[in-house]
Amino acid sequence: MGQSVELDNVTMRFGDFVAVRNVSLKIGAGEFFSFLGPSGCGKTTILRLISGFMEPTEGAVRIGSKDMRGIGPNRRPTALIFQNLALFPLMKVWENIAFGLEARGVGKAQRRRRAEELLDLIALPGYADKAVSELSGGQRQRVAIARALAVEPAVLLLDEPLSALDLKLRQHMRSELRAIQRKTGVTFIYITHDQGEALTMSDRIGVMSQGEVLQIGQPADIYDAPQNAFVATFVGESNLFPGTISRIEGKEALIETAVGPMRGRNLHALPVGTPAIALVRPERMRVLDAGEAADNMLESAPQRFDFEGAFINVLLDGAGERETILHLTNDGRTQARLQAATLLRVGFDTDATMILPQGQTAHG
Repeated sequence: MGQSVELDNVTMRFGDFVAVRNVSLKIGAGEFFSFLGPSGCGKTTILRLISGFMEPTEGAVRIGSKDMRGIGPNRRPTALIFQNLALFPLMKVWENIAFGLEARGVGKAQRRRRAEELLDLIALPGYADKAVSELSGGQRQRVAIARALAVEPAVLLLDEPLSALDLKLRQHMRSELRAIQRKTGVTFIYITHDQGEALTMSDRIGVMSQGEVLQIGQPADIYDAPQNAFVATFVGESNLFPGTISRIEGKEALIETAVGPMRGRNLHALPVGTPAIALVRPERMRVLDAGEAADNMLESAPQRFDFEGAFINVLLDGAGERETILHLTNDGRTQARLQAATLLRVGFDTDATMILPQGQTAHG
């Protein structure tokens, strides 16, 4: 079963460069936790600190409440899977899976038995004697996971393991990984820059930027209640309308923007006069019919229609800081109806509008 992992004021410096800054969090035993952020934000450094390939400049890493300082990677209850799966091409599948057991002196018959148990777990029964070259990308991925699980780690560390797979296979492997984690009860710590992976698989997510963890929460909380502009724009698409707060009404605020006043949830209790951003997810906006009203409204000319099968993305001209995007369900008539319009009235509700402090976004 899994063990908890705790980072206590962990900082990692390389000369003058601070890769990880004052990170404190606790990952529960048996949890699927993802670190999500752009390249260079420090998430892989955190993985190496947990695995023991690096020692923190400051702070402590604890696994199962035990301080790991001075304990090397070969003596920690962890296993690590990289982007490059590094399977041995001249070994059979079962030999790849059992490689770590052989290094620990486990006999051949017991290694073979354990490898076949793990092949059943990863839904590849009968593959023991196949060559690695006979496997598909997804099958190789599962074999790499089985090899890591063979040594019975309490914590499995995964560094963007799906990044080399095509879209369909990545989507399939998300559910496979989650299912394996639930079956084994091992603590999974997953590193990714792909928000879809993090939102789909994780119990909780830690969003990182420039070495800091900006927000930790369940996927729905991260998406629906981001704590700052960076998290809001990195996790999911967002429409941003900068302005100044002009009125407070309970837990709601009115913000004056370049395209008119907007009412939204005042998540940080910002006072009147504060520069702020009204943020709306593209799927929470709708095209209004003639005479229809909404809490918040704007008018703009459609600039482009991007067809994505089940959805149509409508890009509006000159509304907001950047292009305003609407995600509309394709009912077979939507695109033809909208293309005939020279001006669209768009509405969205107060509950769909988040008022956040102005600050750095994921777009720069």
